[in-house]
Amino acid sequence: MAEANPGAARNLDLARHVVQLARRAGAEQCDVFLSAFTESSVTVRLGEVEKLIEAGSRSLGLRVISGGRTAISSTSDLSEASLEALAKDTVELARISEADEFAGLPEPDLISRATAQGLQLYDERIETMTTEEKIRSARACEAAALAFDPRITNSDGGMFVTRSGEVALANSLGFAGSYPGTSAYIAVEVMADDEGGKKRNAAWYSVERALHRLADPAEVGRIAARRALDQVGARKVGTKQVPVVLEPRMTMRLMGDLAGCVSGSALYRGATFLAGKAGQAIGSPLVTIVDDPSLPGRPGSRPWDGEGVTSSPRPLVTAGRFEGFLFDVYTARRTGNRTTGSASRGVGSGPAPGTSNLVFEVGTADPAAIVADVADGLYLTEMIGFGFNPTTGDFSRGAAGFWIENGRLAFPVTEVNISGTMEGMLGGIDAAGADLTWLGGSAAPTIRIREMTVSGL
Repeated sequence: MAEANPGAARNLDLARHVVQLARRAGAEQCDVFLSAFTESSVTVRLGEVEKLIEAGSRSLGLRVISGGRTAISSTSDLSEASLEALAKDTVELARISEADEFAGLPEPDLISRATAQGLQLYDERIETMTTEEKIRSARACEAAALAFDPRITNSDGGMFVTRSGEVALANSLGFAGSYPGTSAYIAVEVMADDEGGKKRNAAWYSVERALHRLADPAEVGRIAARRALDQVGARKVGTKQVPVVLEPRMTMRLMGDLAGCVSGSALYRGATFLAGKAGQAIGSPLVTIVDDPSLPGRPGSRPWDGEGVTSSPRPLVTAGRFEGFLFDVYTARRTGNRTTGSASRGVGSGPAPGTSNLVFEVGTADPAAIVADVADGLYLTEMIGFGFNPTTGDFSRGAAGFWIENGRLAFPVTEVNISGTMEGMLGGIDAAGADLTWLGGSAAPTIRIREMTVSGL
């Protein structure tokens, strides 16, 4: 595994150059975010190669801030004439935009000196994979799913995707940095036959920065097949107040909803139920959630954020106590806080607070024992649609999974709804498993919520 990319100096020099062009054009403050990546995608359906895609992109975005007036432009035409025009046009756009007293680059003392050394963001093996190797992996994934059970009768395809490249950031304060990145992704979706000709479909995937971390293709296929078969014979249940056990992926979904509420953007817009609750208990003592960009080899890891501020672990909830919000520079100033180094960034957009690697810290309970302690309840494996209000914390979603009877998974359940409030759900967590599971940039264990309303749709 390597920590460098041969194109790094070229991309960083280009970002620095555009900063200088913008300064010469009259920018008071500016920064440049550059992204250079190649992507390869293979899709196999029923054993035959359906798609082969090879694509590359190299583009940059320029943000100009003058007198509190901000403009952002982007381009993939990196010729000198185009970049000079971009700089002049962006400066002119900033001059006619509305002033905002909170706009600006980070304070100089916040600028990072960190590097990507030790973060394991780049794997040479991904760049050297051949197309045939990718096809074999996609085929092995789909084949394992189709061979799992005769009731698996169709496939929407197995996919293998690799991505490699780097990002670079430079600003008028003198910050200039870049870091490489790779990722590999494998996934499959298959269908199982149910009574009356109904199809039950399910998918599974694995995504990692390094190839050696990626799940075995055949195992991904078997998990997808098993999840499809788990839905065969699914039925509805009546409305009741019961315990709900969340598999790790569903705990991640719950964390994802909470993540939108801890953003500084939600705070200043008044769109979060967490406003004014920093330092207060919002969950049970079993709830500890950390946003951690410093974990080696994880998809959300980075040495610095989208504004060049050092990234570091940020506790969001500790033993049930809400620790505080995630801020970029703008939302921190607007709310009278300090940036947490949580700015996310795209080429065509400005910084905004975002998460990196979200981790619901592991518990001590045996996941099987968590289920065994439930006499009547729901084991949740799927949440459907959008039914969470971040402003009030009200939660109501379509759901599927298994009904638990006398501590055992009795039958599959579909077309039900689960409802409650986010605070009630977090506060009602009375068990957390020892089965910490990673999927992409999230990690979580099995958890149990003491009581929720489960109703038939």
